[in-house]
Amino acid sequence: MSQEKLAREIVERVGGEKNVQSLVHCATRLRFVLKDDSKADKAGLEKTEGVIAVKENGGQFQVVVGNKVPEVYQAIGQISNILDDSSGKEKSSKKVKGLGGIIDVISSIFAPLLGVMAGAGILKGLLLIANNVGWLEKTDTTYIILYAAADSLFHFLPLLLAVTTARKFQGNAFVALTIAGALIYPTIIQLKTEGTPTDFFGIPVVLMSYASTVIPIILAVIVMSKLEKFFNKVLHDSIKNFVTPLFLLVIMVPLTLLVFGPFGVYVGDGIASAMVAAFGFSPLLAGAVMGASWQLLVIFGVHWGLVPVFINNIAVHGQDGVKPAATASVFAQTGAAFGVMLKTKNKKLKTLAGSSTLTALFGITEPAIYGVTLPLKRPFIAGVIGGAVGGAIIGQAGTQAFASGAPGLLTLPIFYGPGGQGFPGLIIGITASFIVSAVLTYIMGFKDPVDDEETKAESGQSAGNGAGHSQNTSSKSSVQVKTTSDQAVLSPIQGRIVDLSEVPDPAFASGAMGKGIAIEPSTGRVVAPFDGTVTVAFKKKHALAVVSDSGAEILVHVGVDTVKLDGQHFISYIEEGDRVKAGDLLLEFDIEQIKAAGYHTVTPIIVTNSADYSDVVPQATGQVNNKDMLLKIVGTEAG
Repeated sequence: MSQEKLAREIVERVGGEKNVQSLVHCATRLRFVLKDDSKADKAGLEKTEGVIAVKENGGQFQVVVGNKVPEVYQAIGQISNILDDSSGKEKSSKKVKGLGGIIDVISSIFAPLLGVMAGAGILKGLLLIANNVGWLEKTDTTYIILYAAADSLFHFLPLLLAVTTARKFQGNAFVALTIAGALIYPTIIQLKTEGTPTDFFGIPVVLMSYASTVIPIILAVIVMSKLEKFFNKVLHDSIKNFVTPLFLLVIMVPLTLLVFGPFGVYVGDGIASAMVAAFGFSPLLAGAVMGASWQLLVIFGVHWGLVPVFINNIAVHGQDGVKPAATASVFAQTGAAFGVMLKTKNKKLKTLAGSSTLTALFGITEPAIYGVTLPLKRPFIAGVIGGAVGGAIIGQAGTQAFASGAPGLLTLPIFYGPGGQGFPGLIIGITASFIVSAVLTYIMGFKDPVDDEETKAESGQSAGNGAGHSQNTSSKSSVQVKTTSDQAVLSPIQGRIVDLSEVPDPAFASGAMGKGIAIEPSTGRVVAPFDGTVTVAFKKKHALAVVSDSGAEILVHVGVDTVKLDGQHFISYIEEGDRVKAGDLLLEFDIEQIKAAGYHTVTPIIVTNSADYSDVVPQATGQVNNKDMLLKIVGTEAG
């Protein structure tokens, strides 16, 4: 699926453009704030090709699409006005309260910076390594230039946070930038450096160092945005464009230096000291807890609450001991996915686990978690255990992070400090996490989809059980003919041909149920595709199966997830064992009512015993009518 097509599908399924209040993205997720969450089609999104998972956490409707998220985000901007409005006027009165509101604010402020922050962090880490091993001296102009490129983001962090915070709270970004600039203005820094007694109209000012700080500017811009709305409301239109910024600068810069700045710095120092104390009390235990819990926090989207802590620790102490332990959790889930790849006999799962392992090695764990370890349950548990083991080793080794960046192979340099202290512990820890998780996954095992399908086959069930079926389309057949001859399949439905891979149900789209084709119906009638016998007439009337006189088994499944309608909007004219002629009416359904209930009507037509034939070849494109040639089933040689 193209990025534009995926973008359109996502926007449609979150309730349309008008239902989107704001949108930001992080490394793997589109983070929507919706006006009405009930309008979003979560189940449909989860089945959309290109969507890994859908989560509702922190007041956000999160669509996980993996490392292609920037392209999908930009595609949404091209096909809608969502991004144009995301930093403009408030579009909804919806407010997210409590912990969800806090997480929403933090993620909205920090998510836009993650990409450049990771790149700058990697460069900074590489420079630390180059200096420690003697490749570059800090006095070399090459080092100075590259270090400026790496450190500028962190030194001028208040400026960047001013922009993202202003966007979140619908404030003037340029006024916010100006306020942030005042905090790190050279003469203000000089007053602090020289220890000059400072006051504002006689009120003492406690000067702090604001470079790399997080909390002061966020507090300042939040208050600024509230004041801006007030002034714009009470001032006349003819003067508010320049008088409002004047008032904001005159009020907010002194207020920040007097109140928000010192308060924010003290709070930041307190948080940093608390985290240092926790790891000082028992680095082994603290590391184990962080290593075990980080991916759990990621699943629920609340890991954002710790991102400012990582950044703040580096700003206050020049290093952070929390992030290294979290890195163990990343490599643990990577190892669990690798263990699944080694053990599974299901080719599709093996491919998915292999690609997810590679992606997770570079810090993008969502495909591994949502696509592999979490659905299989035991591998995810193995990853939690492996993360605890690795986190304990890293915590005990005293490993520190010296720059920000998402944990992964590329960001390992950010953990290489002066003399490489703690870095060997990190390598041992993440290696242990990977190996322990992989081995436990292999030993503990999991319910392999291959084993599941074999069990169903032995018990007379269809491999399509995942699509809502528990009956074999051939087990009840009274016709047992060896499948050696060709079979023509006439179209049982009138409508538009759709490639099977586009059906929003992986059980059909993957071909696991068998080869075939799909039709988007224009009339609600299903007729017999050939002369044969009805082998399955589902009680909920949404699907049926017919076997031809030559042994070809055809499943017609009207819509996706329509089993949940419990027979509503369907009329069945058949019973199991009935003889039918090509063109006989088998089933009627109400297309509009099914769509109104929120279900797709696209109808897969599957040759469920495809493996018994040489091939299944589509014979039609575009529009088809009842009884038009639809498929040719190519027989095998008798013998």
